[in-house]
Amino acid sequence: MSSRDARFTTIDTPLGGVVIAATGDAITGLYFVDQRHRPDLGLHVVADTLLDTTSTQLIDYLAGKRTDFDIPVQTFGDPFREAVWAALREIPYGTTTTYGAVAAAIGAPRQAQRVGQAVGRNPVGIVIPCHRVVGADGSLTGYAGGLDRKRRLLELEEPAEITASRLF
Repeated sequence: MSSRDARFTTIDTPLGGVVIAATGDAITGLYFVDQRHRPDLGLHVVADTLLDTTSTQLIDYLAGKRTDFDIPVQTFGDPFREAVWAALREIPYGTTTTYGAVAAAIGAPRQAQRVGQAVGRNPVGIVIPCHRVVGADGSLTGYAGGLDRKRRLLELEEPAEITASRLF
């Protein structure tokens, strides 16, 4: 794959600017423009079908019109990170899990802190739903895009019966 196959676009969303990066036929990055751990992409900016499709699906997700993504994704982590990111993709919409549970799910039950590091380096945020991982006590913990965005994403996915039962 040549460097000409790498490209990105930036879109405005209700959560702020988002950079969507692709290489070849797969999305390789989805970052908030002010996110921690965002790489300097240094890529040629281009709009194409894959970036447009991803943009549309992301906007629909943030509007509550879809619960999953139907786009090809490719990540480039070490085996441990790849295992964590694969486990994140298995967390159902509208649910949360803990770093310890992810560690157990990938066969590394004593590696919750290392799981947290891999979650924090998730290159395709939202599509690979790292926002669905919370602390062991249910508290919101680190999110490279900021805790306010994590809270908003979890509220977006919150089941209607829980939202309706809240006292405001």
